[in-house]
Amino acid sequence: MVAVVDYGAGNLRNVCKALEHVGAPVRLTSDPHELRQADKMVLPGVGAFADCLHGLQSRGLFEPLRELALAGKPLLGICVGMQLLMSIGEEMGEWPGLNLIAGRVVRFQFAASQPQPLKVPHIGWNQITPKQDHPLIAGVKAGSYAYFVHSFHPLVNDPAHVVAMTDYGYDFPSVIARDNVWGIQFHPEKSQDTGLTMLRNFVRF
Repeated sequence: MVAVVDYGAGNLRNVCKALEHVGAPVRLTSDPHELRQADKMVLPGVGAFADCLHGLQSRGLFEPLRELALAGKPLLGICVGMQLLMSIGEEMGEWPGLNLIAGRVVRFQFAASQPQPLKVPHIGWNQITPKQDHPLIAGVKAGSYAYFVHSFHPLVNDPAHVVAMTDYGYDFPSVIARDNVWGIQFHPEKSQDTGLTMLRNFVRF
């Protein structure tokens, strides 16, 4: 069973439907006991880093989620859920993340010399470029398109944890992983075959 973490933020129904579409039994839950019973966990996210963090903390989900991931239970973070996997988020101050993948979450910042600064948030279809072989992107071709909606992105301390990059004014990590903890900056539930392939890969892992 795949537990989709309900902490008051995220594109929850569409994420659940996408997981069911690729064959996963799904339970939407805010109960730490049900997280412990699950085979895998998915942490979606929409909105601000701090709001999502407080949603986890107020429901008593922050520590159980971290403990289960550290114990080896597969965890997939999506969009802000992916950002929460990091050590620190810089949206509206500095906030602690789950610290499962070392690094920071920073706002897009473009060089002043850039003739036409790109709009923030980064919204729409963009390509992903694999940087290593990884089970999460098995069957995903280089240059495949995915759907993004975000103003912040991760800066990962260890390049070995970067699975794929995307160019939006500069390259940023769009897929990250460390052992059993995987993260996707875009919305796989909105990314058609590319996103469904990655969700299927996570379910089968």
